[in-house]
Amino acid sequence: MSRITRRGFLQHTAALGTGLGLTATMRGRAWAANDKLSIACIGVRGRGNSVMHSFAAEPDCEITHICDVRETVRRQRGAEMKEKTGRMPKLVTDYRTLLHDNSVDAFMVATPDHWHALLTIDGCLAGKDVYVEKPASHNILEGKTAVAAARKNNCVVQMGTQIRSAPFLQEAADYVKSGALGKVMYGKAWETDRNAAVHLSPDSDPPSGIDYEIWQGPSPERRYNKSIVGGAWRWLFDYGTGDLGNDGVHRIDYCRYVMGLEGMPEAISCSGGKYFFEDDQQWPDTMLINYEYPGKVLQYEMRLWSRSKLFDATEGAVVYGENGWLLLTNTSWKAYDADGKIAQQGSSDVGQQAHIRNFLDAVRSRNRESLNQEIASGHVSTSMCHAGNISWRTGKKLRFDPQTETFDDQEANQYVGREHRKGFELPTIT
Repeated sequence: MSRITRRGFLQHTAALGTGLGLTATMRGRAWAANDKLSIACIGVRGRGNSVMHSFAAEPDCEITHICDVRETVRRQRGAEMKEKTGRMPKLVTDYRTLLHDNSVDAFMVATPDHWHALLTIDGCLAGKDVYVEKPASHNILEGKTAVAAARKNNCVVQMGTQIRSAPFLQEAADYVKSGALGKVMYGKAWETDRNAAVHLSPDSDPPSGIDYEIWQGPSPERRYNKSIVGGAWRWLFDYGTGDLGNDGVHRIDYCRYVMGLEGMPEAISCSGGKYFFEDDQQWPDTMLINYEYPGKVLQYEMRLWSRSKLFDATEGAVVYGENGWLLLTNTSWKAYDADGKIAQQGSSDVGQQAHIRNFLDAVRSRNRESLNQEIASGHVSTSMCHAGNISWRTGKKLRFDPQTETFDDQEANQYVGREHRKGFELPTIT
């Protein structure tokens, strides 16, 4: 089979202006109650499988395409979806074949981090709405480009920080907005756990049944490594964003949401390093990051070697005001008054099904403002993780310019973006 380059696909897309116009018109039409949205799920090995089944549980959408670089995964997930829904999805190796398929309304993206932004961008440029797992990008420039691509075609894009749709979080945010805590000036989010060590197997030729060329995508050329492709990618600079982008993005996001912090911080400083593990992972296992806003500070603490919990929670956040404080976990909140007594509390599930429902409703209404984690907001929380990582890599306190989305430091700015591998270039959105 001859390989069609990504550049060729995008050039063909640009030439089909009328085709994209038709797609946009179709997406803008009024949806009838019995119309089903067609969802193409890209990356369905782990987390993507869970999200795909949540989409399949909604009665007004249908999993019509399953796209994964692994043949065994495609076949297995297809059979499972057929058993669950009675319909066999089309099985796809190369996502680019979906870009001109007008039967596809939306992408669900749950690949490794280094593919999140590019799939969002290509999807939006082809007129598809996108549900993309966190983090929204591998670096700040990719995220900025994804936001621009979504705006260019008025696409609905939701980042999969599902707790944004959990009822308990809205209750907590409303409580703080009510003024019950008084002036809020400090918040702290955390992750404390004992991770496993990362040891890479020897490099080898890729086995049959996997398209390693596509798996690499925009990342630098590297010989196949079973451990990296199997999951260790998360802990390496070229593919992942460390645990800060993996778990930290959730806690940073809901802490800043409850604190009412809309944009990026003015300054970021990180202390930490790889102190515990003696293995092949590159990202730090210990971080303490300060995000400075006018009159407020959000702090993030990460200890990947410690089973000791904070406030009896492995991961969570606290928000402090002059008249009390509030504790957040992934499924609950408790507000305490100045005397330390519980003033109000609530709980709910983690919000995954509600988050997907929120996305589907926005796709139908074409109202991106109704999204609980629209891509611009997701880009902020993701960029905060990138900024923390960059501060650690440079060893410097950095100031951020929200207009240019760059730092006040030349060394730091070299990490804002990166050169994409030939054939998977980052487009310029005008």
